[in-house]
Amino acid sequence: MTDPDILEVTVDIKAEPDTVFPYFIDPARYSQWMGGSVVLDPVPGGAYQVGMRDGVQAVGRFVEIDPPRRVVFTWGWTNDPEVPPGSTRVVVTLEPIADGTRVVLRHYGLSHAQRQHHTMGWTLYLDRLSVRSAGGDPGPDPNR
Repeated sequence: MTDPDILEVTVDIKAEPDTVFPYFIDPARYSQWMGGSVVLDPVPGGAYQVGMRDGVQAVGRFVEIDPPRRVVFTWGWTNDPEVPPGSTRVVVTLEPIADGTRVVLRHYGLSHAQRQHHTMGWTLYLDRLSVRSAGGDPGPDPNR
């Protein structure tokens, strides 16, 4: 991570970008690695909504879709006034590498305490994405 004000999590996945990218825009695939009920409308301004446990939802809007290289969406929680829906921005880039895809997720606009919390969450979920998009079963989502 080059800027301490930006949360950055990177994972290498043994699958091509064309295989990994749909896991960020297809609700059925998204729910295989994160969340329960998922509503995604992957167009600029379209809905981004991921249901977690106890009725909590991550809510925002898609800002940019550039298959299979980049997706940008706003992010926030329905239950957390420090990070309300749509108040932060997530930028995901997918880079081809020799044996698959490097996914780099950068989350902007979080406080120091929230960066620590979200780093743990994004690390968990990108690891689950790595397993799922490479054809494995990551098991049940521990936060559903």
